[in-house]
Amino acid sequence: MGNEADKQEQIKETGSLDLKGDQGRGRIRLLTIIGEIEGHETLSGNTKATKYEHLLPMLAELEDSDEIDGLLILLNTLGGDIEAGLSIAEMIASLTKPTVSLVLGGSHSIGGPLAVAARYSFIVPSGTMIIHPVRSNGMFIGVTQSLRNMIRTQDRITRFLAEHSRISQSRIEELMLNPTELVKDVGTLLEGRDAVREGLIDEVGGLGDALHKLHEMIREEREKKCKNM
Repeated sequence: MGNEADKQEQIKETGSLDLKGDQGRGRIRLLTIIGEIEGHETLSGNTKATKYEHLLPMLAELEDSDEIDGLLILLNTLGGDIEAGLSIAEMIASLTKPTVSLVLGGSHSIGGPLAVAARYSFIVPSGTMIIHPVRSNGMFIGVTQSLRNMIRTQDRITRFLAEHSRISQSRIEELMLNPTELVKDVGTLLEGRDAVREGLIDEVGGLGDALHKLHEMIREEREKKCKNM
């Protein structure tokens, strides 16, 4: 009974769960990134949020654990805080264990880097990704330095996307500044197959495909270690 309560608390607090698969195929940590990525300010209680201060320690624990062999990330996010989103993405990208991501409903804005941070990425056919320029909330000082800092922040995002996928930074910037797609903004909405065709995501697929790929990567990782022993 205690284990079940611990499992529910783990899901509630971090959106994660250890999948009890066949021990011979490897143990997988399931991580869900949903709603809005919460930064330094706490979001409204009515907003579904992913809290980066929960995810960073969990990812560090996963990297150091001998019991977990791989990470499966399920994404359905509208984006959120840039610094928090990039910090999570950098942590995922730096993991030495096999990682696979799956975009479900959508992975918009800063959700893009989170999707491509995994070693291999999937998106369901009806999934979407929105690429748009950096936006600022609250007071904005209209001086050259503010614009320069926003351009630098935007460059960090486009560079991360390009370095962790098959799309070029220049093409990302083209999609980001497209004025014909979105009603209230410039940018581009990519559906599943479009995201793969552009090189942002590796493959169209679902949960079964993502799990199969992750188990395959875990097996290859084990074989590589055996050869090096």
